[in-house]
Amino acid sequence: MPLETERRIAIADLHRRVLAILIEAGVDGNHADILAGVITAAERDGARGHGLLRLPGYLASVRTGWIDGRAVPKITEVGPAFLSIDAGNGFATAALAAARPLLISNAREYGIALLAIRNSHHLGALWPDVEPLAEAGLVALSTVNARSRILVWGAGRKVLGTNPMCFAFPRRDGPPIVWDQASSAASQGEVLLAARRNEKLAPGIGNDSAGRPATDPAKVLDGGTLNPFGGHKGASIALMVEVLAAGLTGGRFGFEDRSARYPGVISGNAGQCVIAIDATRSNEAFGSRIEILLSELRASGVSRFPGEQRYRQRAHSEAMGIALGPEEWTIIERTS
Repeated sequence: MPLETERRIAIADLHRRVLAILIEAGVDGNHADILAGVITAAERDGARGHGLLRLPGYLASVRTGWIDGRAVPKITEVGPAFLSIDAGNGFATAALAAARPLLISNAREYGIALLAIRNSHHLGALWPDVEPLAEAGLVALSTVNARSRILVWGAGRKVLGTNPMCFAFPRRDGPPIVWDQASSAASQGEVLLAARRNEKLAPGIGNDSAGRPATDPAKVLDGGTLNPFGGHKGASIALMVEVLAAGLTGGRFGFEDRSARYPGVISGNAGQCVIAIDATRSNEAFGSRIEILLSELRASGVSRFPGEQRYRQRAHSEAMGIALGPEEWTIIERTS
């Protein structure tokens, strides 16, 4: 994008503007602050497919009644180190924020802890969910199931979703390493971003409503399907995520989604599973061992670890502000 088409905004200013928009739409102030933080963080770190592009979907979901923007999560300890949350048809990110201190405490006390969220909606990136856990010294895995969007194992219709997962671990000599990816060849956010920018998808990513391979993102979004990454291997991972995030939590499966009845919404009512592990419980030398592993990877020719580009972009945004293009400014102006 040419620099002359961009305008910069301070991180705090963008957060305040998004927060005001969400509150005006009827989202509880505390929840709105959490969501504004996630949207702003995505823009700050260059993850545009999960930033302001998603804001109209957040608003439509609340205004149509698909999501309860004022839901109060109910946390239940169903066993030692096992937390269950009914998010009350609210935002999964807010439910996780409410339970995070207890999740961390349980992981430190028992060595491992699990959080099972159901009756929830996850609209953004997953890395903001687990990066704080890794910063607290924990190894973390998060999975979220989504509405049916991908074709697996030669099926004639979609049953599983893009089903993202995120993994994070702490470092002794640097910030946590975090990766966040969908089970599909491209995330739904990437397809939405390509459609907004009138860009083509790479071959093999998706299909139109008739099942024909398509590179036009509009055709994929209009009743089409996505392919799992790596063929049958990605399909297996999508199934694993469905079991953890919906089967284990008691959340809805992707094929049970009813969001099509609500115009403009982008989420399904589904589940999320978060597992946190004390990195030093069985190996006090975890930190130094990880640095040995990473050093060996560097020596092999690896130039960039997962998440490092986000950290570089984050530092640049903190110093210079967030550069927003015409598309992002239009979203802010139209939703304000």
